[in-house]
Amino acid sequence: MSQEMITVRIFDTTLRDGEQSPGCTMNAEEKLLMAHQLDKLGVDTIEAGFAAASPGDFESIRDIGHTLKGPMVVSLARTRLEDIDSAGEALKGSYNWGIHTFIASSPLHMKYKLQMEPEAVVESAVRAVERALHYTENVEFSPEDATRSEPEFLVHICSEAVRAGAKIINIPDTVGYTTPSEMEALIARLRNDVYNADQVTFSVHCHDDLGLAVANSLAALRGGARQVECTINGIGERAGNASLEEIVMALHTRQEQFGMETGIKTDQIYPSSRLLSQLTGMAVQANKAVVGANAFAHEAGIHQDGVLKNPLTYEIMTPESVGIKANNLVLGKHSGRHALAQRIRDMGYDLGTTELNRVFKEFKRLADLKKTVYDEDIEALINQNVVGSQDRYVLKSVNVVSGTHTVPTATVEMEIDGDTVRQAHFGDGPVDAALNTIKAITGSHCHLTQYKVNAISGGTDAQGEVSVGVEEDGIAVTGRGTDLDIVIASAQAFTNALNRLVYRREHPRLTESL
Repeated sequence: MSQEMITVRIFDTTLRDGEQSPGCTMNAEEKLLMAHQLDKLGVDTIEAGFAAASPGDFESIRDIGHTLKGPMVVSLARTRLEDIDSAGEALKGSYNWGIHTFIASSPLHMKYKLQMEPEAVVESAVRAVERALHYTENVEFSPEDATRSEPEFLVHICSEAVRAGAKIINIPDTVGYTTPSEMEALIARLRNDVYNADQVTFSVHCHDDLGLAVANSLAALRGGARQVECTINGIGERAGNASLEEIVMALHTRQEQFGMETGIKTDQIYPSSRLLSQLTGMAVQANKAVVGANAFAHEAGIHQDGVLKNPLTYEIMTPESVGIKANNLVLGKHSGRHALAQRIRDMGYDLGTTELNRVFKEFKRLADLKKTVYDEDIEALINQNVVGSQDRYVLKSVNVVSGTHTVPTATVEMEIDGDTVRQAHFGDGPVDAALNTIKAITGSHCHLTQYKVNAISGGTDAQGEVSVGVEEDGIAVTGRGTDLDIVIASAQAFTNALNRLVYRREHPRLTESL
């Protein structure tokens, strides 16, 4: 008789903790698009943001909660009553929702950050849980920096939160400090000692400062946790969060070892990863497990020989199992609107008629320039023509004169709040001239902190992908652009980054996190 599988809930915090990763800010439109994909992926809970952080976050959380009917949508809130009220007001009337409240519980945080006595911290936690219950019965409590807290105090504060009505107790490894054996033992102790522990779900939220976030999350499941908080591509504060795709595929691939399963549709993992990269401009490292460009690549001759004879020799999971197509070559200049629309749906995007028309027009233009159009090309067109369509700065044209005996000069035309502006400036090279002109037009004083160029599809006619990092007044963001012409791609990336700066200035954020 086969062993009955234990179900693990996946709590995705890409839109909250993930978005706090430097440069990964998303606007409301982008967040909603990502939320739809997370729904399609099959996550159980989406932490949509921090309602008290800004009016923009409040509206975004409300939109997501009132749109999605599948996963539970929650807002994070400190134990301040005004935070709880913001979360409740943002989500009330949603289809399926809850409130996630937290307060620090380690001696270090209580003394230096909160400047509160331990019992006052417990009282604040209890008040917050009770206040949240006025809005919803789905209340989760987290003792921040739990893994550096005194175990006895951790049992005490968690017990009081349960007595107050919390249904989920989440244990954050806020600074990625603990080890797998410690995490497993801690969860086991809490399940044994916390009041009414058998009536609540224990969760875990691990950061990757020592590269142990996934290992610690899996260890917590062994200790009795039944929910994991994680992010797509492992994005998040500092070194990031536990990676959703790695946790899910570890449980999926080694079911005989863990005896656990999730509700994740694994063939949506790669589309989710790609969409997040498109929205944030944050590229996935090539050797990233599960979704990296090299995850299913084999260069060594002995490996190639083995894979050709039997893929299981060097692949413990198939590319198709995570949504990576064996052949991304799909469309050309003779392809029609219907074929493009179907391929876009297969890639995980849900475009309206107007959006599809914009993408189809640019697809035809690109198909005339290239022999073949790849999935990555289509994603780039979607990113350019759908996402961020309400940006303040719109790049209309870039023309550059450059050569061996010519001072590089760029003429750029942009729309700013609907008004057309054109200027020309010099630079040390064609890219520098284009970016100098854009800075002059927009009046920006930002400085470039990063500039990367990659080919996003094969061949000499490949589109170039440019990623830039910029910083202004202490705000750091990334931007991304794609085009057959690297200068144009650079201008697009820089303009994208400037729009993200505008968004960040208009939506100041709280910096606390689990």
